[in-house]
Amino acid sequence: MRREVVGRYRGSFLGLAWSFFNPLLMLAVYTFVFSKVFQARWAGGSGSTAEFALLLFIGLIVFNLLAECVNRAPTLVLANVNYVKRVVFPLETLPVIILGASLFHTAVSLVVWLLAHLLFIGPPPLTALFLPLLLLPLVLVILGLSWALASLGVYLRDVAQVVAILTTLLMFLSPIFYPLDAVPEPYRGVLYLNPLTPVIEQCRAVLFWGRVPDFSACGLQLALGALVAWGGYAWFQLTRRGFADVL
Repeated sequence: MRREVVGRYRGSFLGLAWSFFNPLLMLAVYTFVFSKVFQARWAGGSGSTAEFALLLFIGLIVFNLLAECVNRAPTLVLANVNYVKRVVFPLETLPVIILGASLFHTAVSLVVWLLAHLLFIGPPPLTALFLPLLLLPLVLVILGLSWALASLGVYLRDVAQVVAILTTLLMFLSPIFYPLDAVPEPYRGVLYLNPLTPVIEQCRAVLFWGRVPDFSACGLQLALGALVAWGGYAWFQLTRRGFADVL
């Protein structure tokens, strides 16, 4: 995981500092487009640009955690052919490594968010301590999807392109740049089919609005996440026997 994080910025002048600048740049662009051009606002808030940026950033942090992992998953085994053919290596750890690196960038983004909240609004609410509990089911889902996609990417090379398109669609079909209340009622149910929707909404509730999470919903999401992780892992172990023949 350390090699994955450091290797991304190896040779660059700013090094790991890019982990701070990348989310800040994207946040500035999205905030300008959606708060100034499209005049999007969150209900119940003050309507300030700082508030909009902080709420938008929470959605981006959650989405980027998923997108970074699933976009790389289809090519994980293909990019490590030597681990399949020449050495005995636990291939199932490859998605875990990518997830660990993504969690590092998520932690950096959260530090940026906390500093911005402290600067513009004040100390975040104590309910922010519930954030790891809300992200755990998503982490399990990401692991399950990564295992499944890493296996499918060996046999079906088009999976990487399909996943890239789907994650782009997922970004705009998630309540990242707009509040869920702004979606017309007939279409709101479609957004609830998106697994990111409840995670983003609950993360905003604990990080910004100071609300205690719904523990029964968290328990259900944790059970579903564990099921997805188990299914993805089982599929990966079942299909890995043919990796060497295909590659």
